[in-house]
Order: sequence, then C-alpha cells, then structure tokens
Amino acid sequence: MGVMDRTMRGFFLSELVSGMALTLRYFFKPKVTINYPYEKGPISPRFKGEHALRRYPNGEERCIACKLCEAVCPAQAITIEAEPRDDGSRRTTRYDIDMTKCIYCGLCEEACPVDAIVEGPNFEFSTETREELLYNKDRLLANGDRWEAEIASRLAADAPYR
Repeated sequence: MGVMDRTMRGFFLSELVSGMALTLRYFFKPKVTINYPYEKGPISPRFKGEHALRRYPNGEERCIACKLCEAVCPAQAITIEAEPRDDGSRRTTRYDIDMTKCIYCGLCEEACPVDAIVEGPNFEFSTETREELLYNKDRLLANGDRWEAEIASRLAADAPYR
C-alpha cells in the first residue's frame, strides 16, 4: 500500500499542488512588509539602543558620579571622572563611553540610582570612523536632550516591571 500511495502522489504532483495552494492563500492576504526608511515598526519599551545622559526638568544633569555604571560594565566601556562642586555635591567632569566595546547589556541603566544613563530608542546610528563611536559627556547629554520625551515614556511604560 505504501508504494502505491507514493506512486500516486508523485503522479498527481500533490506536493506541488499543496505548495501552490499555500502560495495562493498568502497571495491575497495583506502584505506585512514595511517601507523601512519611511515607515518604522514598533519598538519595545525595553529596547536597548544608543546611550544617553538625562537631565532633570530644571536643566541640571542627573548623574551624581557614583560610578556604579562604570563598576558594573562587563565590557569596561565606561570611564568617569568627577570632582566636588561648591555646594558639596559631586558631578562628573568626564563621562566617556567607548561604543565599540559596549555590548548593550543594559547593566549600566539598571545600576544607575537616578536614571541618569539610559539606552534610548535610537537604533539608526552609524559612523564612518571609529573615533565617532567614542561618546563623550556632551554627546551623551545631546542624545538625552533629543530623545527625552521618548525615553521618559519608555521608562514610564516599563516602571511596573522594574
């Protein structure tokens, strides 16, 4: 019976017919492809993209130079230097991230007690030279200023799970 059944399937091309039926079924369904540069798909609130340093609403930077992010970074991509200010608080004088070393694990974001360093929603950052991937404090603060609205909404959406 098995030999006869296999012969009849081969003679009537049943595999080909079932494949064509599957093709026709998907042919008339709406397309799922997006036109990427002009349309973008949804991003998860836990997406880890380009790093940014955030500021308080009054414009002061959030980083208190506790150096927890530098200590927890498994790739040792973060370098921080700090000094005390006149009012007794500490702030960073240097905050560098070598993005060529970064593994986007998010441990720096989790270790920060004031949500100063975050990994934002930007995934479209490419460079032509290696030096452009060495982020300094000014660049990180500029990223934070540019993406603050999206970063704040992402942190608010993820807050119940933290």
